[in-house]
Amino acid sequence: MKNVTPDASPTEGGLAAIGANTYRVSTLYYGDNLDILRRKIRAETVDLCYIDPPFNSKRNYNQIYNNVGNEDRAQAQAFIDTWKWDDLAIAGHREILANAEGRFQPQLVELIKGLHKVLGEGSLLAYLTSMALRATEIFRVLKPTGSFYLHCDPTSSHYLKIILDAVFCSQGGDFVNEIAWCYELGGRVSKKAYGRRHDTLLFYSKTGDRTFNYADVLDEWDDKGKAKFRYEDEKGRYRLIGRFLKDSPIKGHRDVSPKWEQDHPELVQRYYMKAGKAQVDFWNISPINQVSRERLGFPTQKPEELLERIIRASSNEGDTVLDAYCGCGTTVAVAQRLKRKWIGMDITYQSVSLVLRRLEKAFGPIMVNAVHIDGIPRDMESAEALAHKKDDRLRKEFEKWAVLTYTNNRAVINEKKGADAGIDARAFFMTGRTDNAKIIFQVKSGGVKRGDIATLRGDMGREQAALAILITLEPPSGPMVKEAKAAGQYTHEEMGRAYDRISIVTIKDIIERGKRLEIPMSLEVLAEAQRVDESTQLQLSAFIPPAENES
Repeated sequence: MKNVTPDASPTEGGLAAIGANTYRVSTLYYGDNLDILRRKIRAETVDLCYIDPPFNSKRNYNQIYNNVGNEDRAQAQAFIDTWKWDDLAIAGHREILANAEGRFQPQLVELIKGLHKVLGEGSLLAYLTSMALRATEIFRVLKPTGSFYLHCDPTSSHYLKIILDAVFCSQGGDFVNEIAWCYELGGRVSKKAYGRRHDTLLFYSKTGDRTFNYADVLDEWDDKGKAKFRYEDEKGRYRLIGRFLKDSPIKGHRDVSPKWEQDHPELVQRYYMKAGKAQVDFWNISPINQVSRERLGFPTQKPEELLERIIRASSNEGDTVLDAYCGCGTTVAVAQRLKRKWIGMDITYQSVSLVLRRLEKAFGPIMVNAVHIDGIPRDMESAEALAHKKDDRLRKEFEKWAVLTYTNNRAVINEKKGADAGIDARAFFMTGRTDNAKIIFQVKSGGVKRGDIATLRGDMGREQAALAILITLEPPSGPMVKEAKAAGQYTHEEMGRAYDRISIVTIKDIIERGKRLEIPMSLEVLAEAQRVDESTQLQLSAFIPPAENES
């Protein structure tokens, strides 16, 4: 993907032109959202923030990728949904208690101190500490009219609510709603408890002057509701409600007849049917199911209808929407469709890749090429830094970035342990109108040798792969190149050309020479990309992301 770097000198209103027919540039950040929020997002620049962090549910999720038909399915563990009391959690906890920069509210400091005494040092405290750190930064970056929605489940929602009270309400913010997202299918069913069929969304605002577009989220009337408005005049359809007054024959409020209105005009009120029913705090929205057209295979994917309701209610066209755990990109895709600017963040390159592929499928490559991508390696120094990072959360991130960049986000990352641990990814390429073949990938960040090629040849045989590609940080030796060439060539009849069965690609090739896989991929060929009409896309000007290096 082409990356558009924002103009260093913003024009009036924080916008800069990038061409005659352009799209607003929104930003996708790759990295730790806490670090990004602190260093790169200015105070009071965000209109709406929604986050759906991994729940503290102590369960693993598996990500399913479908390739071609039902011929092959590769499982990738997207993330382990378990929080640990490790060095990272300890450092965050100490930062809050020390409050050296006065970053945290006294109420939050005392709350975290108390929770440590009550909960002890474990996964729950690690989770709450992480959320406290990030909620503090989210409050800072919200505009005075801004809103925040935290998506969680009942496991920890009661603790999260007091965390957010300490962050928001202590600084003049408001708790607005606790919303139950209800769904008929899915959830957890137990013979020893009531089945759980809802998630919780905690809705807070930075001040009482929040954006809330009541009319934009009205529910449609069903036939039963419409039938209650049985009368009509020049103002529209209405119902007659008798009001309770002292000595009135009407007890409470109830429908009455036109004759009642005529005989007791002082006791009757006309209620006119509005454009829709007022939205309440339980939402019946279907989750993503196995046959949904939205389904991407991401384990915690949320339906676009859910995010559309939030974005329509709490932001306006041209506003900036932030998702600090953007996952598969539902928030940013809906924000783009609704003509909002957006900022997405994720710590895994697999998610960044999925977001880019989703945006390309929905809006086309022109829009995706205008997205500013921050945090990915752009030179050999940053690539080497990613390869040698010690952060446990970034295990295999170098391999994921290398493979997905080289394949333009078309490969499937291998997360499985076992006999095929040496294979970092797989992809499929078209060999005809109805057939395909497999490519396997291996990534090495150091210590490459001739024997690696021999091992890769063995992996090809076991996998029945037509092609294999070794991506290496270090340049290959002469014997390695000779061993790869000895594997021979594969002739692609449809393309009318031959490919080396084993290719060696260096990170320098990828970064400095822009080398990419040149073969028609199955995902690319078979995807029925439903393009959103260009009139629904943001155009005309480029969004300059909030200034960097402000803490």
